Parts: sequence; structure tokens; C-alpha cells
Amino acid sequence: MSSDADARAFRELNEEWITSLFTLEDADRALLNDPVGRILGTGGAVLIARLGVDAVGCVALVPTGDGVFELSKMSVSPALRNRGAGRRLILAAIEKAAELGATSLFLGSSTKLPSAVHLYESVGFTHVPAERIGPMPYARANVFMELELPIR
Repeated sequence: MSSDADARAFRELNEEWITSLFTLEDADRALLNDPVGRILGTGGAVLIARLGVDAVGCVALVPTGDGVFELSKMSVSPALRNRGAGRRLILAAIEKAAELGATSLFLGSSTKLPSAVHLYESVGFTHVPAERIGPMPYARANVFMELELPIR
């Protein structure tokens, strides 16, 4: 994320998918309204996928301490879903997490998002009990996963 336009795209892409299936929650608003302070300012990253000049996808890496990052706010424009953009985004996020010194990633998802859960499984995330990753601030989260990263 390198501009106000990127921050706006990050917010809009996420608001679209969240509000189509769920309710936008306070934890969503906090990240989406201040990605620079809440993500970049804490040592994280926001990756933006582009098609030409248009932002068509995004994902955030939010540090939680001790080399652990949350993979969060992953979204792909509805017109491009199921075409490989999500896979490219998540692989880029895993690579970026390793560059940032991450030793593991975790995420919270939902059984209402079976394609997303399958994507996470296909790149190596494994299901874990909610207690293993700690409190998740999203009521919609009922699938919990993690990925151990190789030590560089």
C-alpha cells in the first residue's frame, strides 16, 4: 500500500465482501479506517493486487508479536474471483511475511467462505482450535488456521 488511493481500495474491497455476507464490526472499522497506523505503523504490510492501474485485491499482514502475524482482510474484486488472483495474493503475502521476519501466520475465517478456506488449506494452512490463536475480534470467525513458516 503506497497511497491514499490504495488505502481507499483496501477499505472498499473489504467492505464489499464483509457486508455482502456479514456485518461490518468495530474491529473491521479500526483496521479499514486506519491501515497506515494500525497495520503499517506496527510493522505489518498491506499488499494490493492490480489489473492495470485498478486495485482488484488486497491482503494485510498484522503483527501480533514474537514473529507471529495475522493474515487479515484478504479480498478480491467479485469480477476476478476464482481466477487465481487470491492464490497469487496469498502466496505474495506468505513471501512478504517471511521477509518481515514472521515465523508463523494465523487467520480466522468462516464456514460461509468455503472457497477461501479451501484456498488457505491448499497453500498449507492447517486447522487449529480457536484457543491456539487467541481471541479473534470477529463474531463471524468460526474457522481458525495457522501456517508455520520456514526459518530463514
